[in-house]
Amino acid sequence: MRELAATLGVNPNTVAAAYRTLRDRGVIETAGRKGSRVRERPASTARGSLTIDAPPGVRQISEGNPDTALLPPLHDAFAAAARLHDARPVLYGQPAVDPELARLARAGLDADGVPDGPVAVTSGSLDAIERVLHAHLRPGDAVAVEDPGWGSLLDLIPALGLRPVPVAVDDDGPRPEDVERALARGARALIVTDRAQNPTGAVVSASRSRELRDLLGRFPRTLLVEDDHGHAIVCRPLYPLAGVTDHWVLVRSVAKAYGPDLRLAVLTGDRVTLDRVQGRQQLGPGWVSRLTQRAVVELWNSGAVDPVVVSRAYGDRRDALLTALAERGVEARGRSGMNVWVPVADETGTVARLLHSGWAVAPGARFRISSPPAVRLTVSALTAGDITRLADAVARAVGPVRPRSYG
Repeated sequence: MRELAATLGVNPNTVAAAYRTLRDRGVIETAGRKGSRVRERPASTARGSLTIDAPPGVRQISEGNPDTALLPPLHDAFAAAARLHDARPVLYGQPAVDPELARLARAGLDADGVPDGPVAVTSGSLDAIERVLHAHLRPGDAVAVEDPGWGSLLDLIPALGLRPVPVAVDDDGPRPEDVERALARGARALIVTDRAQNPTGAVVSASRSRELRDLLGRFPRTLLVEDDHGHAIVCRPLYPLAGVTDHWVLVRSVAKAYGPDLRLAVLTGDRVTLDRVQGRQQLGPGWVSRLTQRAVVELWNSGAVDPVVVSRAYGDRRDALLTALAERGVEARGRSGMNVWVPVADETGTVARLLHSGWAVAPGARFRISSPPAVRLTVSALTAGDITRLADAVARAVGPVRPRSYG
């Protein structure tokens, strides 16, 4: 900085401010004494832009959407919410969270062993996570994230000026040795997907939960964020990590089970974090539409979604595809949720060959930092008759070269 200031004939503080602005905007990333470097791509370039267009006749299984046949109709729920609104309109100054929604959400969290805490409502999981990170972290802080992991989250972190630190994931969740290494090197936050991890389908097991809880107990100042978006579409039990660290949250979205367009997630956590999140929310949107909140209450109370039925539907399709791939010698992962993760030797070539065979799949680059190449297959739209054809196409696309095993 001093050399650049001398070259430009400006004050060193001006150069420092310029570096800070570039870092905050995600243009550069800093690594302590190793210096700064320009990012490979701007933080505002979403990984979702790596889309695979499906020409006529090509099946689209790259977008990660739920099966629309398993989503409940919304008309009656919104009609009931509208009638309640007509009788008791929501006006300025009223609570941001519908009391019945908070009660039902808290009861579900209690049943799953999530520590007690207040309930807030945000416009989806990503909105919740962004608000939590903003409440505690500052540009330049490191965040331990799953690799491979949720592409939107991997976009969000650098966009906030934060530094992602990859943590390897196996079928039981984040690997403890990688988590410990990240925290020991200064990562101030850890984000974990409890169930239906995107893209691998990992589930945090009881033993892994104990390991991670013991580990987090040695780093009590870590901000812990748990994403339980698999709630209501996965019947595997939840083994929460929450409550070990000083600051924590657990987020549950209704997107996968009830419909992405509802744009609603509930979160609980320690009181300081929830107070900060809700206080900042009041200075922006104020609250998530109470009309939408009440519609979600109606959906929950009516039993519009049976988690056992939904979980079995996705599980049967996922397991059938995994079995078919294994019979063809193709390595794949998918313990829960609606995705199957297939390690490959040549990601670009595999995507292109599958497109030629009539299948549009998601390139693994959307979900990776430093983990090996792969492709993601979403099973939600598959029928029993699709499984054999897709497995054959994947086996041909992967080719004779065995893919490198993840981890």
